[in-house]
Amino acid sequence: MKKKLLDVVRDKIRFKHYSISTEKTYIFWIKHYIFFHQKRHPVDLGKKEIEDFLTFLAVTKKVSPTTQNQAFSALLFLYREVLGVDISTWNIQALRAQERKHIPVVLTIDEVKKVIFNMKGIYQLMVKLMYGCGLRMSEV
Repeated sequence: MKKKLLDVVRDKIRFKHYSISTEKTYIFWIKHYIFFHQKRHPVDLGKKEIEDFLTFLAVTKKVSPTTQNQAFSALLFLYREVLGVDISTWNIQALRAQERKHIPVVLTIDEVKKVIFNMKGIYQLMVKLMYGCGLRMSEV
C-alpha cells in the first residue's frame, strides 16, 4: 500500500528528530501549498508555483516575513528531504513580506500584580512561573 504524501513528510520529520511543533507547522504549510494549487501533487509543481504561493502569502494574506520564511522552509524540506528534488539551482524569487512595525505591550508592575492576584490555584502558580522565569505559554 502506497503511503500518502503527508504521512511520508511526518515520517521524515520524525526520523530527523524535529520537534512536534515543527512537524505541525511544516504539515500546515505543505497542505496550504497543495490546496493553493488545486490539490496538484508537488512533484508536478516547480519554481514558479513556489514563487506564486510565497508571493500570495505576502501580498494577499499579508503575513509577516517570519511566517513567509516558515512556509518557505516547509517547502524546502518537502522538495529536498521528501521528494528528493534538487532545488538549489531554482533561485526562487518571491515578493518578500513587509516587516511590520509594532510596539510591544508591556504591563506595569502594578498591572502584573493585579492579574496574578485575581487568579486562583494552579493557574496563579503557572502565571507566576511564566512571569518570574520569562517562560512562554508552551514552556509552562
